Amino acid sequence: MPEPERAVALRANRDFRLLWLSGLFAVIGTQMTALALPLLVLRETGSAVQAGAIGTVSIASLLVTMLPGGVVADRVERRRLMRLCDLGSLTVVTALVVAVWNGHAPLALVLLVAAAGAVITSLYGPAAFGLMRAVVPKDQMGTATARLQARTATARLVGPLIGGALFGVHPVLPFLAEAVGLALSTLCVALVRTRSRPAARPGRAFSRRELTAGLAFLWQLPYLRTVLLVFGLGMNFGFGAMSFTALSVFSDSGRSGVGGGLVVACTSAGALAGALLAPRLRPERRTALLVPATCWLCVATAGALAVVRVPLVAGLLVMACMFLSTVASIGFLSTLLVVTPDDRVGRVQSSAGFLSSLVQPFGPLAGGALLGALGPAGAFTAIGAVLAVSAAVVTFAPSARAVPAHEAAAGDPEGAQRPGRPDAPPAAGGNDPGTGRADPAAAAPPH
Repeated sequence: MPEPERAVALRANRDFRLLWLSGLFAVIGTQMTALALPLLVLRETGSAVQAGAIGTVSIASLLVTMLPGGVVADRVERRRLMRLCDLGSLTVVTALVVAVWNGHAPLALVLLVAAAGAVITSLYGPAAFGLMRAVVPKDQMGTATARLQARTATARLVGPLIGGALFGVHPVLPFLAEAVGLALSTLCVALVRTRSRPAARPGRAFSRRELTAGLAFLWQLPYLRTVLLVFGLGMNFGFGAMSFTALSVFSDSGRSGVGGGLVVACTSAGALAGALLAPRLRPERRTALLVPATCWLCVATAGALAVVRVPLVAGLLVMACMFLSTVASIGFLSTLLVVTPDDRVGRVQSSAGFLSSLVQPFGPLAGGALLGALGPAGAFTAIGAVLAVSAAVVTFAPSARAVPAHEAAAGDPEGAQRPGRPDAPPAAGGNDPGTGRADPAAAAPPH
């Protein structure tokens, strides 16, 4: 079956290919070291608490710097900012390589690397999001977003496997491989010809108005506000709780890795399949249907998991949820890309990512608490009830059905700001709009 013309045109887009390759090199490196960093701390200290501190420091640093990162990306030339982030990532990873090679990586250095990686992600993600807006025509945004999601899903699938294998040979190898990947990523960004320079704006960069401009823009558009709060926050929380509970139940509370590993593998496979098939499904045209369908499928899956005890069946159910979630997320993100004014794209991306990330650490915690208090059947039932509330809101709320038309957005950027065709919101902010880095597609909920 021949590929659609828009996909062929995107494949011929030299700068998009370079951005795609740049992200592939960096994200695979990130996924390798996401596994290798806690393994390194466990090897050095034998303390699971200190190993867990890596994730805590990384998440905390990311949440604190995400909104300021969007402001910076909306005030400087974005390609140059990406190159500086590349060099910063390469510097901190090289320092870690030297320390591990010399036989001792202090915990302080490892935590510094994790924090620096989160700060760099906060800057790089919004800049890459803005540069992609300049590189990809609006009518190809859905296909471009799907390609980015497929890249990320592939990296998440193979990166930890490669990182674990390399760490088993020698602890320095995954970090050395990431350094090589970052060098290649830097080269790819340097070869991009497109520039994306936001209009200069007066005033202080980090005023409250600037820091909250992205949140204000999202709040003033009913569709974006509803989907991010319900599909981003509520579904991220519920799906995280359901996934962790399934992992615990089907790994027999940690006594067997086979069942839990099967559930994790099926989840990754569902994300990859959704990203690969999304261009043919054109999710940007069906977001109003896909978002509630995803929510109700998750409700049904939680109900089924309350009685199912076969790991393969559980894995297939979670895979179906992840497949539909990925397709719906691509549709939502492509809409977000099209309707956001260019001078606010960094702040809007960082704000969307901030909202989607707020509850992610608490989903597994809630799943574990429910499992301990209610047992498997009760935990899945309670999680299903939470998911059902989200599903009901995105099904019946009028704002969740007021999806901006891509055709109007592609031809009329001002009209794109009127979901359901109310008046466009006033300008918000300004007078005009691991150690690795974020994918521009990462703002798409839920993951």
